[in-house]
Amino acid sequence: MTAEQVADFLRAHPRFLADSPELYRALAPPARVHGEVLADHMAALLRAERDHAKVMADRADGVLAAGRAAAGLMQRVQEAVLALIAAGGEVAECVAAEFPTVLAVDAAALCVEGGMPGGRALPVGMVAGLMGMRAVVFRAGAAGEAALHGEAVRLAAHEALVRIPGAGPPALLALAARSGETLDPAQGSGALTFLGRALAASLGR
Repeated sequence: MTAEQVADFLRAHPRFLADSPELYRALAPPARVHGEVLADHMAALLRAERDHAKVMADRADGVLAAGRAAAGLMQRVQEAVLALIAAGGEVAECVAAEFPTVLAVDAAALCVEGGMPGGRALPVGMVAGLMGMRAVVFRAGAAGEAALHGEAVRLAAHEALVRIPGAGPPALLALAARSGETLDPAQGSGALTFLGRALAASLGR
């Protein structure tokens, strides 16, 4: 289109820019403001730019907050691995007694199909039914399952189920929390996946 065609179109559709404020971000402002009409257009351009800047700032804040939360979870997982090393072979007891404090959750349990000393016994097929092919499953808003959490089931408003890989009966780590801040899926699953592998190593799987 020529400049004249653009000008003719805008004259024929005087509300076009007012109805499409996002276009102001693509326009260069006039060098000087002459009269009320141009002043209104300049104000609209500035509003559009401020709105865009706010959206980008909010998005950046969200990314930074998620990054800080993920870093905090990784640090807690590292402390949990150190607790496992110190516990020697008492893995299930370490999970139940020390993981809640170290991971900032309300309850933690080692769950194994068929059972194991100190752990929670799960029926055959339950791990596959809960996890599918995933290494970590986050759940919220559910009442939780007594098979996973026992007496702490009432605290399981938020859950993280972590697969424990390796040979032997299917197993998982069940974490329960009343608050969603600790078990927030936005933190990512990488740290908890690593914790599942550390548990597998501690169990000799």
